[in-house]
Amino acid sequence: MNFVLLVLSAVLTNNFITVKTYGICPFLGVSKNTKSALGMGVAVTVVMFLATLVTYPIYKFIMTPLRINFLWIIFFIFIIAALVQMLEAIIRKISPSLYNTMGVYLPLITTNCAVLGVTQLFNGVTDLGEIVKGVASGVELNLGWAVLYALFAGVGFTLVMVIMSGMREKLNCCKVSKSLAGFPVSMIAAAFICMAFMIFAQIKV
Repeated sequence: MNFVLLVLSAVLTNNFITVKTYGICPFLGVSKNTKSALGMGVAVTVVMFLATLVTYPIYKFIMTPLRINFLWIIFFIFIIAALVQMLEAIIRKISPSLYNTMGVYLPLITTNCAVLGVTQLFNGVTDLGEIVKGVASGVELNLGWAVLYALFAGVGFTLVMVIMSGMREKLNCCKVSKSLAGFPVSMIAAAFICMAFMIFAQIKV
């Protein structure tokens, strides 16, 4: 049951884009077509997962005992930057077209607040109920729960990216007034997506 609540919380009720409003730059910048949106979503998911896998034990077992946890943002950004560089090299080798489509947004994952936000979420937290809606207190937050939450937070990120890209592709086939064409109508579409996700936040578990 806790696993189901974690998945629903990470993907829907606490979605990093529509609820926490993190990662808005790639959400608007790389959602012009489904391929680039899906590629960015998968890349962010991988970085979220790996970053949490590395930063959680470093924060808990090294930084906290040494009382240097106030330096978390510096350590975390260096770790995320290294992971992004590795991922960038892999994508450039495997799919040059996807690499070119992502453009500047791929290296910008380093400072993507969604990635930094999911790693920061577990700083000093010991109870899963403090993070996952519906989970009663008393469930210990450990590395396993942390990486699972990060993984499904990335899935939620990817889901919203793909939905947005689908809407923008449909809008490109519609006649839109000159004053709304382009970015303005995309912002309206984004607002409707966020409103739709607000429904999930009202679910009682």
